[in-house]
Amino acid sequence: MASRADNIASNMSLANFSKATELKNRIWFTIGALIVFRFLSFVPLPGVNPLVLETLYDQTRGGILDLFNTFSGGSLERMSLIALGVMPYITASIVVQLAAALHPALAALKKEGESGRKKLNQYTRYGAVLLTAVQGWFVASGLEAYGASSGLQAVVNPGLMFKVGAVISLIGGTMFLLWLGEQITSRGIGNGTSLIIMAGIVAQMPTFIANLFEGGRTGAIGGFTIAALVLMLVIMVLMICFMERATRRLLIQYPKRASQKGMMQADRSHLPLKLNTSGVIPPIFASSLLLLPLTISQFAGNSVSPDTAMGSFIINLNQYLAHGKPLYMLLYAIGIIFFCFFYTAVVFNPEETSENLKRNGGFIPGIRPGKNTANYLDYVLTRITVIGAIYLTIVCVVPEYWIAQTGINMMFLGGTSLLIVVNVTVDTITQIQSHLLAHQYGDLIKKAKLKGRMR
Repeated sequence: MASRADNIASNMSLANFSKATELKNRIWFTIGALIVFRFLSFVPLPGVNPLVLETLYDQTRGGILDLFNTFSGGSLERMSLIALGVMPYITASIVVQLAAALHPALAALKKEGESGRKKLNQYTRYGAVLLTAVQGWFVASGLEAYGASSGLQAVVNPGLMFKVGAVISLIGGTMFLLWLGEQITSRGIGNGTSLIIMAGIVAQMPTFIANLFEGGRTGAIGGFTIAALVLMLVIMVLMICFMERATRRLLIQYPKRASQKGMMQADRSHLPLKLNTSGVIPPIFASSLLLLPLTISQFAGNSVSPDTAMGSFIINLNQYLAHGKPLYMLLYAIGIIFFCFFYTAVVFNPEETSENLKRNGGFIPGIRPGKNTANYLDYVLTRITVIGAIYLTIVCVVPEYWIAQTGINMMFLGGTSLLIVVNVTVDTITQIQSHLLAHQYGDLIKKAKLKGRMR
C-alpha cells in the first residue's frame, strides 16, 4: 500500500509548481546567476588581443587545455576573466580530501563536525587561490612566449605588469565564481559549483547541434551516423541514470529496545553502498594525466626541431597519445580502473564504518562486529567497485572510439562531461521534487491547523 508521501509525490503537477512561490524564486535566482556566468565568459583579460586567441588555441587542440576549456564553457579559448573556471577549487578540494584521509591531523579535524568542516573548507579556498595564482602565471607566460614564437601578437604590452594584472584578474574571476556558486547553493536550486560546470558544458551544445545538422545537410555527415549518435547518447544517458542511482544495501540490525508501549522491538536499517562511489573523479584524473604529456609536447614542439632525436620523440608521442588511438584508449581505461579503486579506498574506510556500527550497537546479521565486519565491508565494496569501474570505462571509452571512427568532435559530450551533466541534472530535479513535497506538506499542516481551530 502506498504511503502518504508517495501519494503526494505522485500528485505533483504544474498547478502545484505554480503555487510554490519560494521554489520559483529559487529557480529564477539560479537562472540569473548562470546568465551572469555566461556573460563573464565573454569578457577578455586586460592586455590580451582577442582576435588572435582562436588561432593560438587551434594549435593546442587535443591537449589538457581542451578538457579545461570544455568545463569552463569556452572561457579558456576566449581567455576571459574566468578562463580557469572553478577547476582550481575542484583540484584543491580533491587534494584536501586526499590529505584528510592520509594525514592524521587533518583526519582528526574532519571528525570534529561542523567546525572541522568549516576549517577544511577554509584550507580548500586557500589552496584554490594558490593554484589559481600559479596557473594564472603560467597562462600569462605561455601567452607571451607562445604568441612570440608563432609570430602572433597575443599580448598587447608584454611584461611583468601584464603578468601581474592577468594573475590578479584570474584570481578575482575564480573567486567570484566560487562566491556565485555558494549563492546558488544557499539561495537557488542544486549545488552551485556543479551547476556552473554543467552550464559551461551545455553552453556548447547549440553550436555542436548546428554543426551536426549542417554536416548532414551538406552530406559531410551521413544520416545513419547522426541517427546512431543520437541513439548512443540516449542509451548512455539511461545507463548513467540507472548506474549512478544503483546501491548495494547492507542490512544493519540493532539490539531490541523497549518501545513506548512496553514491547521489545529490534530496529533495522540499511547501509547503502553506491555502485560508483568515486563519482567523476577517475575519468578526470585519468584524462588529465594522459593529456598532460601531450600538452607539454605541443608547447615544446615549437621550439624543438623535428630533425633532432627530441623532435622525433615528441612527434611519435603526439601520434600515439592522440584521441582515439589504441594506446590512448588502453591507458585511459587502465587509469579509470586504477583511480576507481584508489579513490574509493580513500573515501570509504571500512574500519571506521565498522567501529561506528559497533559503537552504536549495530551489526550485520551473520557477521561478527569489529574486524570481521570491516573485512566483509571491504569484500562487498571491492566487488561493487569492479562493476562501477567497468561501467565508467564503458561510458568514457565508447565516445573516444566514436570520435576516432567518425571524426566528429564531441568533446563536450565525452564520458566525463556526460557524467557531470546527467548527475547534476538528476540531483537538481531531486531537489526540486523535495521542495515541492515540502510545500505540499506545509499546505497540509496549515489545513490541519485550520480544521482544529474550527472544531
